[in-house]
Amino acid sequence: MEWDWNFVREIFPTLVDGVKITILATLLGSVLAAIVGLGIALARRSPNRLLSRTVGFLAEFIRGTPLLVQLYFIFFVLPDIGILLSPLVAGVIGLGLHYGTYTAEVYRAGIENVPRGQWEAAKACNLSSTQTWTRIILPQALPPMIPALANYFIAMFKETPLLSAITVLELMNQAKSVANSSYRYIEPITLVGAFFLVISLFSVIALRWLEARYGRIER
Repeated sequence: MEWDWNFVREIFPTLVDGVKITILATLLGSVLAAIVGLGIALARRSPNRLLSRTVGFLAEFIRGTPLLVQLYFIFFVLPDIGILLSPLVAGVIGLGLHYGTYTAEVYRAGIENVPRGQWEAAKACNLSSTQTWTRIILPQALPPMIPALANYFIAMFKETPLLSAITVLELMNQAKSVANSSYRYIEPITLVGAFFLVISLFSVIALRWLEARYGRIER
C-alpha cells in the first residue's frame, strides 16, 4: 500500500480534533494529579495513623494496578452503582488518580528535603500549621519538584491512547476510526506517531528549561 497525500489531507482535520482532546485530557489529568498527589502526601504525614495508613494503602493499591484496569472500572463498573460518567470525565479521573499516586512521592521527597531548621523556625515564630505549610514549607519544597512533576505529566500524555478503550475520541481513537472505515492504516497510524513525537519533543524542550530553571540536575 502506497502513501496517499490526498488521503492525509482528508483525514488531517479529524486527527487534529483528536489531538485537541488528547491535550485537554492531559492538562486536566495533570491538574487533578497535582492536587491528588499533594493531598496524598499531606495525608500520609498526618499524625492520625488510621488516616495515613489508609491513604497509604489506597495509594499503593492504585499504583500497583494497571491504568487500563482502573479506566475500565471507572467507566464500566461505577455505573452499576449509579455513578455514570462521560468518557472524557472518566478518562481524566483515571489519569489524575493514577498519576496522583506517583506525584505524591515527588511531593513527599520535596517536603522531606526542606531543612529541619525551617520547621523549627516556624514553630519558634508561633506560626499555625496552615501558615507553616503555605508560607514556609511548600514555597521551598515546590520549585525543585517541578521537573520531576513535568516528567510524569509527559508520561501521562504518552498514555492517553489508553483512553480509546473507554471510547474517548482522543488521537488514537480517531485514527482507529479513520483506519477502520477506510481500510487504510499506514497514514493515520503514522500521523499518530508523528503527532506524539512532535508534541513530546516540545515537551522535552520545556522540561529541560524547567530543569535548568528549578531543578538540580545530577551528573
